[in-house]
Amino acid sequence: MTLLEFGLLVVAGFFAGLVGFVTGMASLVSYPALLAAGLPPVAANVTNTVAMVAVGVGATTNASSELAKDGKQLVRFAIYSGLGGLIGAAVLLLAPPGSFEVVVPFLVAFAAVALLLQPKLRKMSGHREFPTLYPIALFFVAIYGGYFGAGAGVIFLALALVCTSDSIWRASVLKSFFLGVANLVAAVIFAFSGEVNWLAALALALGAFAGGYCGPPVVKVIPPTVLRIAVGICGLGLAAWLLWK
Repeated sequence: MTLLEFGLLVVAGFFAGLVGFVTGMASLVSYPALLAAGLPPVAANVTNTVAMVAVGVGATTNASSELAKDGKQLVRFAIYSGLGGLIGAAVLLLAPPGSFEVVVPFLVAFAAVALLLQPKLRKMSGHREFPTLYPIALFFVAIYGGYFGAGAGVIFLALALVCTSDSIWRASVLKSFFLGVANLVAAVIFAFSGEVNWLAALALALGAFAGGYCGPPVVKVIPPTVLRIAVGICGLGLAAWLLWK
């Protein structure tokens, strides 16, 4: 890898971290950047997962006071996320290529529509909380996050905003933390696979940490309705792209 390619991956990592925190679609920036740097698809996928741990670290560093409010529940949900990431990593390494990808566009599209309809869905539910459904669904989102992850943030935002009364800012912080845990566990598994390009992962991670760190204050100044609709529309675009490719 040349110094120029390293620098370009750092820049791509920054935008992936920022976009990942704001919209939940970091891999839409980072994964193509790794392919452009010459990595084959599987190596790009696992290298991306390892590098994107830095997004959660950066965001958590800048929003730790928000996470501290959850206490024991945060730890319990983090365990669900870690287990999901473990299973997702195992699926990627052991299952036939593409075995899970056929349902991904529809999953992302469903989440995007749920985001767009979130106010109506919350009204239909009587603004109730769903304390049983939420962690179970989080576990399955984490499985997808450990497997590939493109659009996992969109799915989590939809889950959090429909099943809880959290604001979109708080949901964004939790998204980065829980998916970061899933990525971290998957990254540990991938570290022994021999597929990780560690130099590319370092470059992406340096940028992703900075992007993730800048994410919370950016989301705070964006009107919640504007952000929700923008993420929903971007999610539909991502679903269409995943279906097309």
